[in-house]
Amino acid sequence: MARTAEKAATLANESAEMRDALETVRSVADENDGVVRWTDVKDDISSGQWGRLLEKDILVDGDDGFEFADADAVADVLDGNGDDDHEIEDIPEVEDSGSSWKTRDKAAGVLTLVLMAGYYFEPIRSVVGGVVDLVLGPLDAALPFYAVILSISLVTGLYSSVLQANMVDQDKVAAYQEKFQALQEREQEAKERGDDAAVDRIQEERMDAMGDQMNMMKENFRPMAWITLLTIPAFLWMYWMIGTRGGAGHLQGLEQTVVMPFAGEVTWQNGSIGPIPAWIAFYFLCSMGFTQVMRKALDLDTPTPS
Repeated sequence: MARTAEKAATLANESAEMRDALETVRSVADENDGVVRWTDVKDDISSGQWGRLLEKDILVDGDDGFEFADADAVADVLDGNGDDDHEIEDIPEVEDSGSSWKTRDKAAGVLTLVLMAGYYFEPIRSVVGGVVDLVLGPLDAALPFYAVILSISLVTGLYSSVLQANMVDQDKVAAYQEKFQALQEREQEAKERGDDAAVDRIQEERMDAMGDQMNMMKENFRPMAWITLLTIPAFLWMYWMIGTRGGAGHLQGLEQTVVMPFAGEVTWQNGSIGPIPAWIAFYFLCSMGFTQVMRKALDLDTPTPS
């Protein structure tokens, strides 16, 4: 257990007295087939030292007393390998050939920014809406408008899940998270025992790990450029169809209204759910729901650090 070795190394480096206590407990355990009791060591170590071993789960309950959670790891630490061999391993820098942003990813990000201007500039919105209408127009002619939004939400939820699963190195992200969590735990332990030198050293490690944190953010945001690039044209088409911001839309008759939970019948253009326009709220509720269903159905949940 790497965590047992790290905890034992931390205690052994805390003070000579704590190292001696570990040595004493190990000696007694070796003589008793791995079992040690408080009555066996109370004359040689303090109750506080015994409590620290229990608190850090270095000693755990056994059949006839207590035993080391990982006797080999403790022996490895006490026999001279020291804390250096049990430091949290550095995560390698993310290489350009691996999962970092490539030229095409950056191009997708720039094009996304251009398309986002369509929310504010009607000429861009009209051009994009007219082009996308060639694809979505027949669907709108066959289905009510709310069903078209449901269909768009289903498709966006599907490709969002697939892109995130395939473009993000989830194992690397989980490794980053595990490293940050371990650093936080070590810092908390150092603060509890009042070891200011260890706290300063761990804080320096956390500063060095800021680069890893940036790499993790890049891993998570890389697929967002493509997801947004694919989603904005459909979003602008809905914008163009509904005709928000006072502009005329392309919906006719009953398609201009929808019955929303708690709000009743509202218009897509002027109705609202709280501060959010009705059509945006309807789309995002559908999209979030379909995305969760897709991730569960395709088993695309992000792994958590062990």
